[in-house]
Amino acid sequence: MSDKLKTTSAIVVFTLGIVGFYALDSQPLVLQVLSVLVGLGLSLFIFKQSAKGNELFTFLNSVVLEAKKVVWPTRKETVQMTLVVFVVVVLMAIFLALVDIGFTYIVNLVLGR
Repeated sequence: MSDKLKTTSAIVVFTLGIVGFYALDSQPLVLQVLSVLVGLGLSLFIFKQSAKGNELFTFLNSVVLEAKKVVWPTRKETVQMTLVVFVVVVLMAIFLALVDIGFTYIVNLVLGR
């Protein structure tokens, strides 16, 4: 029950932050945005205290750790692969155009046009 209360409280606090944005309509935009950010920050803090929130943040931390292990391609490799993709696209476009022209020719022969 406590987790449901924490999750519901987090949703309510975030909703109040959004409501505050519209309630402060006559105030400067900085205060409106600050209302949403405070609501978001408090709701994340409250949600992290629940079991599901803690599980989510643990998962997100493991995602960041795995992303740091990725070996990203160098600029040279990226440019080379991009060129390969462009060449393949152009070749496929030419091939499909020739197939289309061939089918059009065959259909016109069959229909006698």
